[in-house]
Amino acid sequence: MQTTIRAFKETDTDTLINVWYQSSSLAHPFLTADFMEQEKKNIREIYIPNTLTWVVTTDDQIDGFISMISNEVGAIFVHPNKHGQGLGKQLMDHVSLLHSELEVEVFKNNSIGRAFYDRYGFEQIAESVHEPTNQKLIRMKYKKQQP
Repeated sequence: MQTTIRAFKETDTDTLINVWYQSSSLAHPFLTADFMEQEKKNIREIYIPNTLTWVVTTDDQIDGFISMISNEVGAIFVHPNKHGQGLGKQLMDHVSLLHSELEVEVFKNNSIGRAFYDRYGFEQIAESVHEPTNQKLIRMKYKKQQP
């Protein structure tokens, strides 16, 4: 199996949305169907066009992606059937080569995402409320250790 990280191509959009939907449904069961449908549209029309995005592939099959807005992780999702294989870490390692500090917001109720960020070394720096869903958000920061 050959795993590769490459830049997003516009032809990847439908696959990325599917990966996001499958992953997000697992990690965010507390979000409403209406919110998820609106986010699906936002990913296509707003988020992807305004981020730098990389995909991780195994044998040319897209298994996950990471989208960055400067040093902020706007999204990182790996298809659920590929969880636990190190693909999310590979994506995070890729962007940490570009930035000495990374930040992210994660829903407090997203135990999958929070565990991933904790393992990677992110630390909580703030808490707020996501107005559209009334869910609590945790803002986290990662700072690369100097050798």
